Amino acid sequence: MRKLALLLPLLLAACGEPPAPPQAAPGEYVVRKWPLPSTEGSGQADLLATPDGRLVLSWISSSPGRRNALRTATLATNGHWQSAPRTVVVGNSLLANWADTPHIAYTPGVLWVHWLQKAGAGYAADIALSNSSDAGFNWHPPVAVNDDGTETEHGFVSMWPAAGGGLGIAWLDGRANAKDPEAAQHEHAGAAHAHPGGGTALRAAVFDRNLERHGEQVVDELTCDCCQTSVAVTARGPLLVYRDRTQDEIRDIAATRFDGSAWSAPKPVHADGWKIDACPVNGPAVAAEGNNAVVAWYTAAGDNPRVLVARSTDAGDSFGEPVMLEQGEAVEGRVAVALDAKQAWILWVHEDANGQSLWLSRRSPDLSKEFQRLRVAELQGRGKATGFPQIALRGNTAHVVWTDVVAGAPHLQGAIVSLPERSP
Repeated sequence: MRKLALLLPLLLAACGEPPAPPQAAPGEYVVRKWPLPSTEGSGQADLLATPDGRLVLSWISSSPGRRNALRTATLATNGHWQSAPRTVVVGNSLLANWADTPHIAYTPGVLWVHWLQKAGAGYAADIALSNSSDAGFNWHPPVAVNDDGTETEHGFVSMWPAAGGGLGIAWLDGRANAKDPEAAQHEHAGAAHAHPGGGTALRAAVFDRNLERHGEQVVDELTCDCCQTSVAVTARGPLLVYRDRTQDEIRDIAATRFDGSAWSAPKPVHADGWKIDACPVNGPAVAAEGNNAVVAWYTAAGDNPRVLVARSTDAGDSFGEPVMLEQGEAVEGRVAVALDAKQAWILWVHEDANGQSLWLSRRSPDLSKEFQRLRVAELQGRGKATGFPQIALRGNTAHVVWTDVVAGAPHLQGAIVSLPERSP
């Protein structure tokens, strides 16, 4: 019996079970429930921390027999929701996609939001963009981010504050597939997304407060079709990361930075060498503090699924060797990251025979030391239906949002990860 007890942890590790969280100790963080203002049928969340200490949450409400609705709510600096959720847009053409979710951004005095509108058969969609100058109470009529007029796929957006109070926006653009009608009919089967045609590009532009487009550029002519993009603003400009694609079907993570006029030549964050003939729908996440940046991502190169995280000290010009957070068949990936001067926070999804769970690693800013590993939540949902978690920092506290599926319906869930509250 003693030998079996010693062997059991090794067997669990071999099966991909994440390391058990360490025992609580002074200085370690705890997880507590964070009530959200969303109701049953809510999913596709985004979470934003504003410079003045507020948190803005967005999500799509989807209920059988009712039109989809994109909503926002703001958490004030006192920790209370400011008002009832506000509706940005409602409509049958508003797409609710587990992977390609709306995002929100903030520039001085202006809140921005984008969403997808159906634009033809299959997964063809256009990107709509709107903004509000009164904290989300009223929204300006939306404009189209992509203006090519083709019934092809557009989406997987990243947004950031641009110079002059405008908004930078990057997106995956499938207009080249319109040259071949058959190429535009992508195959979405499970997590795979075949792309037999012209290829998907990464484009970027800037919109001013009046929602007028400026300086659109092609950042990369060939990328993975349906992996999330992510951006963080460094001291030297916005750093954009995404899953690239070569002619030989190598789909590793690439990074590029905007200097105010042009994007740098994309460089691999790390040469994983993952060759895959279909999109894994599992993009990277990036966070930055000054010239320091961390990128987390999923790869299954060598048939070994794992979550990796790498650090840059030069605003994305180069990255150190990645740190592996978890490996094995139970790794789902679907990462989110945050970074401050004291620590890096990395979220990912794990699923084994016991169910799905959400994990958080708190690490030193240089990633060399893991301060703590926490299981943030155990989920009832399985597979892709639980979508992608989100994390935002306020002070030394992390707020986390994710989708669970209860009795067949999506529900947004929230948690606060912080130091234990002191007793009075």
